Amino acid sequence: MSPKDNQTPTIQVLERSFALLETLASQPDPVSLKEISERTGLHPSTAHRILNDLAIGRFVDRPQAGSYRLGMRLLELGNLVKARLDVRDAALAPMRELHKVTHQPVNLSMRQGDEIVYIERTYSERSGMQVVRAVGGRAPLHLTSVGKLFLAHDDPARVRAYATRTGLTGHTRNSITDVARLERELAGVRGSGCARDDEELELGVRCMAAGIFDDQGKLVAGLSVSAPADRLEESWLERVKSTAAQISTALGYRG
Repeated sequence: MSPKDNQTPTIQVLERSFALLETLASQPDPVSLKEISERTGLHPSTAHRILNDLAIGRFVDRPQAGSYRLGMRLLELGNLVKARLDVRDAALAPMRELHKVTHQPVNLSMRQGDEIVYIERTYSERSGMQVVRAVGGRAPLHLTSVGKLFLAHDDPARVRAYATRTGLTGHTRNSITDVARLERELAGVRGSGCARDDEELELGVRCMAAGIFDDQGKLVAGLSVSAPADRLEESWLERVKSTAAQISTALGYRG
């Protein structure tokens, strides 16, 4: 059997899955298995098997036996993509301006589950700091300035659930690893509207961050400046906050 033959079943399943999703997308109401089979040309047993797999992943819902509709997971992913694209477009120019002031890496991050994901970065080789968190990189919420912003917007029960899930594992001697201390830190974040990482993710690196909000008032991203621990200047904080506010305004946030 050739490599091409080996790939055929996987490609076929994907094509059939796409056809099923497109069929559900074309109808405003739940669609019966019989109609789905007729519209896609798939045998009912084949359609049923793939739909069940999609339902496990929440890409498809079954409001009642024998009928299907698009699932909420698609909405979640769509919103994530929309926010990522909109935020990045709105943030690029302000990030460059902030970088001209600090001459240090300026990061744009979003939450994904129990981590933040770096989606954009502005930096120069002259910053004096090795850039170790590339775009697409991830880090735990409680060890990062932007992650703390998101945790500060969670209610206490969700924060404690996060602590239980992750065990608040530390990366350095400065890492916050107990929930009581984390809760105190988050109270300070809520009071000031900004957050910090004091060599908690990486020794020798400190960060300060402010939140970015969309037109619904939802925290969708965080803007942060990273610098060698002895070079982070307090005077930058107001500029970080005003830059984050500028990006929020571009997204339709009215405060």
